[in-house]
Amino acid sequence: MGKLFGTDGVRGVVNKELTGELAYKLGLAIGTFFGEGSALLVGRDARLGGEMVYRAVTAGLLASGVKPYYAGLLPTPALQYGVKALGFDGGVMITASHNPPEYCGIKVLTASGIEISREQESEIEEIFYSQKWHYTPWWNIAEHVGRVENVTETYIEAVLSHVDVEEIKRRRFRVLIDCGNGVGAYTSPEIARRLGCKVYSFNGHVDGHFPGRHPEPTVESLKETAEVVKALNVDLAVAHDGDADRAIIIDDKGRVHWGDRSATLLCKYLVEKGETGTTVVTAVSSSVLVEEYLKPLGVEVLWTKVGSVIISYKMLELGDKVLSGFEENGGFMYPPHQLVRDGGMKLALLLDMLAHEKKSLSELFDELPKYYPIKKKIPMSREEALKAVERVKEYFKNYRLVTIDGVKVFLENGWVLVRPSGTEPVLRVMVEGKSKDDAKMILEKVEHVISQEG
Repeated sequence: MGKLFGTDGVRGVVNKELTGELAYKLGLAIGTFFGEGSALLVGRDARLGGEMVYRAVTAGLLASGVKPYYAGLLPTPALQYGVKALGFDGGVMITASHNPPEYCGIKVLTASGIEISREQESEIEEIFYSQKWHYTPWWNIAEHVGRVENVTETYIEAVLSHVDVEEIKRRRFRVLIDCGNGVGAYTSPEIARRLGCKVYSFNGHVDGHFPGRHPEPTVESLKETAEVVKALNVDLAVAHDGDADRAIIIDDKGRVHWGDRSATLLCKYLVEKGETGTTVVTAVSSSVLVEEYLKPLGVEVLWTKVGSVIISYKMLELGDKVLSGFEENGGFMYPPHQLVRDGGMKLALLLDMLAHEKKSLSELFDELPKYYPIKKKIPMSREEALKAVERVKEYFKNYRLVTIDGVKVFLENGWVLVRPSGTEPVLRVMVEGKSKDDAKMILEKVEHVISQEG
């Protein structure tokens, strides 16, 4: 039996890996999994293959006896909140998130709005490959796909309910929002406007060609955005991926900050605000500065494998003990709102933090411990990558190690994470040093260990 689901849903190049036929059969399997009569909320991002995939998946859902309701084009977190708040049995989001424009994907949600678990993914795969899908009798097929018009508005109102709207309005922040031509353009500018901000839009028209930049917000892809930040003299900028579940932040000096940095500042703010959670959940790809900065505040850091789904379910397990969950790629999860990545919620919380801290964003980032990052991908097969991980483990065995996903090594002058990619034939190496020279030396040492035979 093959594997359909990757790190976050089913994804592939449109009409190559992800065809209309596959999408229809997967819709049948999803419908069979949820059961006849289930009501599912379905939405999509703006990718050019999205309409085809949406219609194919919906046809499969109808054939299995499920009642699909269409929410239209909207961010993934908006659909996730809608599933939970409007009482659906689950949901399907047609999105490839941060992948290049030629990709599309299918994400399956539980009634809580969280992506289905790894075990539930396996159940759907078993139905798909064994072709044990359920066909409902002709008289039971829904006559049409329902339409739900208020999902985006319900989501925006929920986001605003968690922040001090009047205090933020008093500050009259100037905010640049780079939606990367994605569906975040339908929500984040409106959230900022309702918070009294002067909003500047960059790459703000929705276009599945993604003409402005790559859909993934990174230091490299946001160079032009950072220059615009400095030219406009805004208080901050937020940059989304294609479905706006991520938010990478650029400060008032035009510096792009990885998500673990901005999340660490938010966690400190939430503690000072009196929120009761004492544990943050983050993937091993996040910086050790998270521990260094938050532990003195009484916050425990729980490391997990890479993958937002894993973080969400660990947060669900912890319940009231959890303060937040986040990823270095810009995903932030705020439990009072929902246990999934939410770029719009992160934007509102950052504005709330700035309104109460009375400091500029650059000043707040300057308070964090200084580390200098290097990221590298080394092409190799998964088997070779696993052997390389074992060599790194053996070499650094006398240091503190986290081995739940590859190996993360805590060093005196920095840290390194070595792990096989879950999506491509490469070994991912992430290094941070307390100086640029430290980072280079750590990388050189690790590359030497990786290159050794045996």
